[in-house]
Parts: sequence; structure tokens; C-alpha cells
Amino acid sequence: MRILVVEDDPILGDGLSRSLENSSYAVDWARDGTKADQLLSQTDYDAIILDLGLPKLDGLEVLRRLRQRNARTPVIILTARDDVEDRVAGLDLGADDYLAKPFNLTELEARLRALIRRSHDGAKGMMEFGKLRYDMNGQRVYIADEPVDLSAREIGVFQILALRAGRVVSKEQLLDHLCSYGEEVFPNAVEVYVHRLRKKLESGQVTIRTIRGLGYLLEKPHER
Repeated sequence: MRILVVEDDPILGDGLSRSLENSSYAVDWARDGTKADQLLSQTDYDAIILDLGLPKLDGLEVLRRLRQRNARTPVIILTARDDVEDRVAGLDLGADDYLAKPFNLTELEARLRALIRRSHDGAKGMMEFGKLRYDMNGQRVYIADEPVDLSAREIGVFQILALRAGRVVSKEQLLDHLCSYGEEVFPNAVEVYVHRLRKKLESGQVTIRTIRGLGYLLEKPHER
């Protein structure tokens, strides 16, 4: 999952980015509204954490432009505790949630997970595919109640495919949602991650099909 953090405070922005990266998210950090607007016009994110008081371009304007492009990306607004008018304006412009500063990082991540699930047709925190269970909150995969040893990248690939089960996901989409801006990961790496996933999950009655020329599709057993 790829997240955009838009925050001009260097300490808060760095702390948020590190915390999310430790939770296996790919994170881009924009320190001003102009950079955020540029990234959002070029990149498809899974969620956005947006401060409102930004240099160069106000956070509300960043949000307005995002929604004018018909982007439905979930947005959490970060705001000062007494900025009621800004919170209302943000929600009216299409923000999905807000959190007052100072906030708890655990709560922020829980709200983030909830918004991502909601954006994928209300996917549950615990998803089941045959004998396999995926705990989205804990970022763990189980087969017959036994945890499967997956790397952070493998978990990332599986999560993207699981949230889009039954739909084809291209290599480019996988890379876009796995990697932070400027991070060099080659398309062939996706093939390696998928190959490893197939081997590790083969006893879980889940199939990851290669759709030639298009990408990958995660099937449930009854869909074959």
C-alpha cells in the first residue's frame, strides 16, 4: 500500500513516514502543497494524510484539486484542535476523516486501515481465501491457523492482490502501490515476489494466475 504524507513540519513528517514504513507501507512525503498537488496528479495512492496549513499551496486547495480530478483516494486531514471551520470545509470538499493534533500514531494507523478497507468495497479486517486467512490489521497470513513467513514486500504484493481479488492487477500497478517515490524496483522483481508467494501459499487453496500481457489475478477456489 502506498501512502502520501503531506506535512510541512519536518519532525512530524519524518516521524509519520518512519512509523508507516515500519508498518510495511510505501510512503512518499510532500513538504508543501505544490509538491503534493504534483505527486497527486501523477501517482495513484491508496490513501493520503493531509495537513491543512501548508506553504505554497493550502491543504484545502490540494484537496479541492484532487477531487476535481475525480480521484476517490481516501484522505485523512490533520488539523489543529480548534480549527472547526477548516475541518468542516475539508469534509465538505471530500475528505473522509480528520484527526486533531496532537494525535496518537496507533489511532492514525487504525483509521488509515479502515479507510483503505472501505475504499475497497468494505473489505474486512480478516479476509479468507480457502484455507488461507489474511489479517489486514496485523499484516499476517495464516494457512490452517499457522502463520506463513512472508517478507514485507511479499505481504505488500499479497495485500494488493487480495484487496482486488477477482480483478487483474498489472505489474505497473503493483510497482506503483509497492514503492515510494524515487525507489528503484525493477518490473522483474514483481515476478520474483509472485513466484515466492505461489510457493509459500500453494497449500492454502489460493491461486495467483498470470494473465499474459495484462498482469496477475488472485482467484478464490470456487472461482476456478
